[in-house]
Amino acid sequence: MNVLYEAADKIATITLNRPEVANAQNMALLDELDAAWTKAAEDDEVSVIVLRAEGKHFSAGHDLNDRWPSPDEITLEWIYRAESRRYLDYTLRWRNTPKPSIAAVQGRCIAGGLMLCWPCDLIVAAEDALFSDPVATMGIGGVEYHGHTWELGARKAKEILFTGRPLTAEEAEKTGMVNKVVPRAELDTETRALAAQIAKMHPFALRQAKRAVNQTLDVQGFHAAIQSAFDIHQTGHGNALSVAGYPILARLDEMKKKLQ
Repeated sequence: MNVLYEAADKIATITLNRPEVANAQNMALLDELDAAWTKAAEDDEVSVIVLRAEGKHFSAGHDLNDRWPSPDEITLEWIYRAESRRYLDYTLRWRNTPKPSIAAVQGRCIAGGLMLCWPCDLIVAAEDALFSDPVATMGIGGVEYHGHTWELGARKAKEILFTGRPLTAEEAEKTGMVNKVVPRAELDTETRALAAQIAKMHPFALRQAKRAVNQTLDVQGFHAAIQSAFDIHQTGHGNALSVAGYPILARLDEMKKKLQ
């Protein structure tokens, strides 16, 4: 199983379960993850959703070696259709799930890994957590779910995208992207305690509070910006496709091997 699911005491725990590849996201993992989110959303006994990951790292991002055509067969149309479903539609659905959600992040959270924690309402980070989106070095200007500006503010978002350098857990907390930083050994315990505290609240009140905040962001342009940035992102694929062999595949593969 690429994703594990457990529900108890009003808390659904969804676990990324590919630690051998730093929880890189193949298509099967994303499909299982979406099914787990849907299961939690539809369970009346669940009040809070926790997203966590097995192993040293939260997620090394997309596993582009999984079921992708060979470099000489990749087309922009194929990429657009595949990414629209699994990277944009899924992510927005998780963001709008009408129950509070918490991401527990440790180790590396790279590029597509941001698309897993950012849709969550709260983020608890281990002290060793590092958040990065280095894909500009590969000819692409950011991941498909462009939460960067909303999560980090415009200038910090540009710094992370322009340089590719990781953002530490402490820095992420200062920007407001992370709610709490805890020792690595206490990550699951602290996240569970926060979830238990929230689960004591009335479910309808939680739903309405989340709806109020999300709709405020949408009125400010969040949803439209995400949709627009997705199309901008696709021009990055077009740029990468213009380079023989589509080198992004090899570069990301090399990066993930270093994390294993």
